[in-house]
Amino acid sequence: MGEDRPGARPEGSLRPLKPPPERLYGRGRGHKLRQRQLLLLDVTLPRLVFRPDGDWRPGRLWLEVGFGGGEHVLAQIAANPDVGYIACEVFENGICSLLSRLVPEGGEASAPLPDNLRIWSDDARVLLSQLPDASLERLFLLFPDPWPKARHAKRRFVHPALVPLIARVLKPGAEWRVASDEPVYQAWVDEVMAAQILFEMAPPVTERPADWPPTRYEAKALREGRTPRYWTFTAKAMPRP
Repeated sequence: MGEDRPGARPEGSLRPLKPPPERLYGRGRGHKLRQRQLLLLDVTLPRLVFRPDGDWRPGRLWLEVGFGGGEHVLAQIAANPDVGYIACEVFENGICSLLSRLVPEGGEASAPLPDNLRIWSDDARVLLSQLPDASLERLFLLFPDPWPKARHAKRRFVHPALVPLIARVLKPGAEWRVASDEPVYQAWVDEVMAAQILFEMAPPVTERPADWPPTRYEAKALREGRTPRYWTFTAKAMPRP
């Protein structure tokens, strides 16, 4: 997309649109990690890492892309013990936040861990490319980084080039849930999804549905006077070769 300059196209415009980069994200870190956090990454994370070619094969599978502090992950795995849940996050501080809630200090190597949870700590698109067709019953994208500058639109997870990849891994009738409080991203989601044919698109709502657990990012948006929008996209049956 064009740079932010006089006469450039609106922020939410789809054309002209650069393809997404080979990788949307790499491993990232915010503030310096404490010793406990480093231990969680070195000892606990390997106990939960998701391996596409591994032997963890739950009958039902959900995926959350960018789980932040992990509040939504914890609520979903507790409410749905029969569902295998892959939690995807590249930022080490977020991963540590989730892991610290799962194991007590001193139990990094030995404390019991949820059988229905695995963590993917790399780019979510890499994972999607490795999952089998029609393997997911639900996908969550809650309050993602909006990349609000026009020149950064190629980094948004909701992207015309990624919609077919997402649709491929979802079962017919599966839900893709998206939430955002950023006006630029909200308009972008509407425009991208209105232009595709792989998902049924219901109008978004402005009150969180009852079975959507809250997150810290939603709470922050509400405190700061922003109105989140919540979409549920339903995957259509895709022709298979």
